[in-house]
Amino acid sequence: MTISNFSTHLGLIAMAALWGASWPWGRVVAQAMPPLAAACLRFLLASAVLLLWLHRSGRMGGLRALAARQWLGLACASAVGVLGYSIFFLLALQTVPAGKAAMVVALNPVLTMLFAVLLFREAVNRLMWAGLVLAVSGALYALGGGSFAALQPASSGAGALLLLGCAGCWVAYTLIGRLVLASVDALTTTTVTAAIGAALLLVASLVWEGPAAWAGLPTADAHVWYSLVALALGATALAYAWYLNGVRVLGAGAAAAYMALVPLWGMLFSSIWLGEPITASLMGGGAAAIAGMLLMNLGRWKAGRLEVLRKG
Repeated sequence: MTISNFSTHLGLIAMAALWGASWPWGRVVAQAMPPLAAACLRFLLASAVLLLWLHRSGRMGGLRALAARQWLGLACASAVGVLGYSIFFLLALQTVPAGKAAMVVALNPVLTMLFAVLLFREAVNRLMWAGLVLAVSGALYALGGGSFAALQPASSGAGALLLLGCAGCWVAYTLIGRLVLASVDALTTTTVTAAIGAALLLVASLVWEGPAAWAGLPTADAHVWYSLVALALGATALAYAWYLNGVRVLGAGAAAAYMALVPLWGMLFSSIWLGEPITASLMGGGAAAIAGMLLMNLGRWKAGRLEVLRKG
């Protein structure tokens, strides 16, 4: 493994920790602020930091060089990965405990890899498929509280369905991001999608929540604002950049595989910060999701070794 790849893997592990923490942070914000206004503030703050980062890296001028097709791709990524995901994320956390909600992230690798294989012809083997099945089974088991029957539409409730919307939006963001990253660097992609997403969320908030939603924001408690800032700077600015860099360096399937670690961090941080109980179904499902992720990476490593041997 090269130094570049090693740093990419470390970045993806840190990304998983920040996204795990985003669930209890989001739960705090969702309970105290209008969801669209809160999401807009999150991405406005993140955009300010990312634009400063882009400027200091000397890449600000590259924005003027982006073609219309690249702007269209970035706008599509923003629509699903920022607007769509944020709506599902905060609405779900109004009703679903953060630790349990984090389990839905383990669904992302299986969907991402399925479409990556279909659309981009990414290599896959039996070990990787076994890991994906184990990861998604563990996530669904935990999400259903130890019963797969609880996930049926009639009994799962709106919160679980909204979480599945999160998974769908994130998979679309990952796949669109892979296409965009063929000609746009990760930091520029993250910055532009966050800024466009903030604008989309502002319009959505003013239309559906109205100006009154913004008038009440200053009265929110300090710990709510701390959680919002942590979402903006950690779970958005840093984590999104690390994730898209992983997609660029390792591929969509490999980067998405690290999201199987998010449930573990989500359960841990939700228990520490919110006092949520860690149930047997969460532990069992989380363990299966982590084991599935390890199998996926092992299968990917073996596939890479075989490819090297063939070429050698």
